[in-house]
Amino acid sequence: MGKEIERKFLIDHHKWDNLNKPEGKLFRQGYLLTDKDKTIRVRATKTKGFLTIKGQTIGATRLEYEYEIPVTEATELLDNFAVSELSKTRYEIKFNDKLWEVDVFSGDNLGLIVAEIELESEEENFDLPDWIGKEVTEEEKYYNSNLTVKPFKDWV
Repeated sequence: MGKEIERKFLIDHHKWDNLNKPEGKLFRQGYLLTDKDKTIRVRATKTKGFLTIKGQTIGATRLEYEYEIPVTEATELLDNFAVSELSKTRYEIKFNDKLWEVDVFSGDNLGLIVAEIELESEEENFDLPDWIGKEVTEEEKYYNSNLTVKPFKDWV
C-alpha cells in the first residue's frame, strides 16, 4: 500500500526571493477526477509524465500511488481528459537532511508559494528553514486539486 505523509507550509516571500535556490522544474498538472475522497492526477514536465491516484487526506496522511508514464501520453491525457488544470514551478531544497518541495504557482494561482515536506510518520520531528511561514496542512483550499477549481486569485 502506498502512503504519503506530507505537511504543507506557506512561504515568507521576502526571504524566498532572497534565497539562493536551484533551478526549478515547470509542471503542468491536471485532474481526471477530483472529489473529497480521491483524486486522479496527471503531471507532465519537459521529460517525464506521471499518473497519480490519491485517497482522502486524514491529518497529514493519505493513500498515494504514482506511476511514471511517457510524457507524450501525459500530455495527451491532459489535453483530452483533464477536467481542471494548473501550472507551477517546483524547487527541491535540502535542509538538515530533509527534502523540501517548494511550488511557485503561476496562472490563476500566481502569488501563491507553498512548501511541502514528506515524513516517515505524522509525529516525526524536523527543522523549519527560516523562509517557512504558517502551516496549512489541514486547510483544504491549499490542496492542488482545489486550486484548479477555486484558484488563489479568487480568494479575496
